[in-house]
Amino acid sequence: MLLQRLSLCRLVTCILSVSLARANGNSFAHRGELRQAKRIVVKLGSAVVTRGDECGLALGRLASVVEQVAMLQNQGREMMIVTSGAVAFGKQRLRHEILLSQSVRQALHSGQNQLKDMSAPVLEARACAAAGQSGLMALYEAMFTQYSTCTAQVLVTNLDFHDDQKRQNLNSTLQELLRMNIVPIINTNDAVVPPPEPNSDLQGVNVISIKDNDSLAARLAVEMKADLLIALSDVEGLYDSPPGSDDAKLIDIFYPGDQQSITYGTKSRVGLGGMEAKVKAALWALQGGTSVVIANGTHPKVTGHVITDIVEGKKVGTFFSEVKPAGPTVEQQTEMARDSGRTLAALHPDQRGAIICHLADLLVEKKQEILAANKTDMDLAANAGQLSSALLNRLSLSPAKLNSLAIGLRQIAVASQDSVGRVLRRTRVAHNLELEQITVPIGVLLVIFEARPDCLPQVSALAIASGNALLAKGGKEAANTNRVLHELTQEALDIHGVKEAVQLVSTREEVEDLCRLDKMIDLIIPRGSSELVRNIQRAAKSIPVLGHSEGICHIYVDSEAAIDKVIKIVRDSKCDYPAACNAMETLLVHRDILRTTLFDQIIDMLRTERVKIHAGPRFASYLTFSPSEVKSLRTEYGDLECCIEVVDSMQEAIDHIHRYGSSHTDVIVTENEDTAEQFLQQLDSACVFWNASSRFADGYRFGLGAEVGISTARIHARGPVGLEGLLTTKWVLRGDGHTAADFSEHGTLKYLHENLPVTQPQPRQMTSSN
Repeated sequence: MLLQRLSLCRLVTCILSVSLARANGNSFAHRGELRQAKRIVVKLGSAVVTRGDECGLALGRLASVVEQVAMLQNQGREMMIVTSGAVAFGKQRLRHEILLSQSVRQALHSGQNQLKDMSAPVLEARACAAAGQSGLMALYEAMFTQYSTCTAQVLVTNLDFHDDQKRQNLNSTLQELLRMNIVPIINTNDAVVPPPEPNSDLQGVNVISIKDNDSLAARLAVEMKADLLIALSDVEGLYDSPPGSDDAKLIDIFYPGDQQSITYGTKSRVGLGGMEAKVKAALWALQGGTSVVIANGTHPKVTGHVITDIVEGKKVGTFFSEVKPAGPTVEQQTEMARDSGRTLAALHPDQRGAIICHLADLLVEKKQEILAANKTDMDLAANAGQLSSALLNRLSLSPAKLNSLAIGLRQIAVASQDSVGRVLRRTRVAHNLELEQITVPIGVLLVIFEARPDCLPQVSALAIASGNALLAKGGKEAANTNRVLHELTQEALDIHGVKEAVQLVSTREEVEDLCRLDKMIDLIIPRGSSELVRNIQRAAKSIPVLGHSEGICHIYVDSEAAIDKVIKIVRDSKCDYPAACNAMETLLVHRDILRTTLFDQIIDMLRTERVKIHAGPRFASYLTFSPSEVKSLRTEYGDLECCIEVVDSMQEAIDHIHRYGSSHTDVIVTENEDTAEQFLQQLDSACVFWNASSRFADGYRFGLGAEVGISTARIHARGPVGLEGLLTTKWVLRGDGHTAADFSEHGTLKYLHENLPVTQPQPRQMTSSN
């Protein structure tokens, strides 16, 4: 399930399988596999545990780290911490003691006037470490005790790894602690540690100089055969150039051999190692079979879950992997789509229309190739037995579906002729100063769809017509069909050199990871279950989402409704395609039609169509023997089920829909025109119909050629969203040396005092569908 935390059963299965994954000593190849990590080393850099004044510990950050480590430990994982902080803790303690001592002596011998000349003493790091280590461990012990977790202190030096006997003793001690479910907290013995020998580190897998906690954590992780090393510092991860520089980009996945393309910045404000030291240590650990992630442990918004997010495989920090994918990363795909999309937007409308028509032709010409790939997907899905009949129906393609797709694409091609660059408003502000508002593409669209490969050519055509770049993320159940359809889409795009404008995301990227690309993606459009849409809306905190989380559609049968119309509309709305978001879920009936022929015919029709009926509270009160009472009036059944409820008036029906509906599509069936008009005006839903099936809420039926989805949002597009909903506007001003100084503070020209004409564009003529 998308965005769902690991259940206990799944966790046990993952941990049991890790022994097989790690038997050959190889690191994990993909982020998703980090869920299997059983033995984990968490390295806390000095910048993570130290306050900004470098004197004392950042207790809030330390507490969140302890909570996450304890949680993972209680899941059955083996956790080890390599920590800094003894020097900072000791510095705080010794500085306080020395200043207190100085103040007493100076007060006795020199008078109060000398106190203002006191300065903070310069303290030697080894002495600070000696004074701070016990306090640091006492703090850890007190924090872990809150989670019923026991800790143990282990102090090491370089000799503990280079001497075979000492290394074996250390290994044995740590193994025993882990066996007893104790969290070892390891630190270099900074009170006695000698300076590192020059040119002695990174001499193969067996030797690494323990000169800072980065190298210590790497050596320890390899020595203990850890599955994962999480190195937390004060930066988001590894950048291709120093963080903070204009063009610095966070590297999602780093591969051995890529270090030549990295320009390192200065080291951290505290600690001994910089990013270069971290990368060297990470690559050394990776060579020894331990996966590594470098991430930010100081960011206030993510500190409380950065460790658990990494272990859950989320895209956090920089992941080090030995397996380089054959294709581009999703970030690279997005950049390619954006660059090619700008070229697409600059094409002449006839050229964009030609691309779409060529794609329509390819759907017909390559029909057998598409259907063969779709049969493969259908067979795999049937054998797996994990898809419902409704999803299998969405997954299936047929010659008729492909022909219908081709017709819809040609309609989009016609509509695209005056889409991008259309003038919506033109104002002559002054002589030789004209202002225009014109339509432009939104930018980069991410469309996520489940088990519906026909969505790919539809949204591709709409993106092409509107000049937008597209990232398409399809469900894995349609992988073969989507691959063929994407190849045909790129073949069509290539006739005008914009092949990369539409990208198919087929990597292991999780949907939540894609939602983090807020600097690259401009709009997310989910097409699928209400659960998928809700999850994406929660995950996309910085990217607008166009969609509806639920399709709780109502039909209100008025007391003046015609019998034949009611039966036709209710049957089509509920039974034609019950899994659709525009299918009826609740039938509201006026009290006066209860126990009438009309009501009996409605019930008989629903029973004939095998629709399971749930009674609303008021409907149930009218019946001696009633169907099962509905648990919630806000239910989207998505199947041959519906709720029936009774209302006293049209106004009560409106109030019910406003309270329990989802603002998707709602219908009134009546012969009273005044009642219908009041319903249409007062009801605030994206689609409101009179004497028409709710199934009309569809881009094809609206004459849009196709739709990218149905939106219930209050801004931008609402209802079925076609070409128009994928455009935004910009203002263009053409002047002749005009300046702001030409205007008064009230916005009128100093030398002009007349209203100038505004030319409104003529409305577009949409192509209607059959």
